Amino acid sequence: MSSQTLTIETETAGSLAQEVAARSGQNLNACYQCRRCAAGCPVGDDTGVTPDRLIRMVLLGDREAALNNLLVWQCVACYTCGTRCPNNIHTARITETLKQMVKEQHLEPMTPKVAYFHNAFLTSTSHFGRLNEMEFMGIYEIKNAQNELKKGGGIKAIIVELKNQMQLGKEMMKLKRMHFSIDKIKGLAEIKRLFAKAKK
Repeated sequence: MSSQTLTIETETAGSLAQEVAARSGQNLNACYQCRRCAAGCPVGDDTGVTPDRLIRMVLLGDREAALNNLLVWQCVACYTCGTRCPNNIHTARITETLKQMVKEQHLEPMTPKVAYFHNAFLTSTSHFGRLNEMEFMGIYEIKNAQNELKKGGGIKAIIVELKNQMQLGKEMMKLKRMHFSIDKIKGLAEIKRLFAKAKK
């Protein structure tokens, strides 16, 4: 894995670190770069950025690098980093915060399908209090189709994507993991209030 030289951005270092720490609930200043998180990260080699490097980017105020790297989008939230960290820093919470910041700043996500999946999951959950697979897949596929048309992939690319997802849907039905009924939880109003509060 290539190692990129990081430089401190004196004008933004403090404000970026404070914002990410406050929003994620993680004490970034407690990271002393022991790299125990990096040793256990399952996607660090593929993304080119390990949890310790991401924290360093934030602490040094490199907003562009912190918001535009594959770890933010491909972190699987396995929490191995937090389990290994001597100071209990969970990078998954930091990546979620950075995803939200990318969305708020209307920046293009590095992995659009991950962003669409994330958005579709939260949208469906906010409607019913739990995931409804049919609505979730519908929202996800509409976003994918719009993106394919936007980048000039055309109808053929959309058809290929839909065929792949239909095959996945068949497999899920065989395993009884695809539900057609709409189930709402008790206390849905409370869930909606939580989502509204989180958006503020």
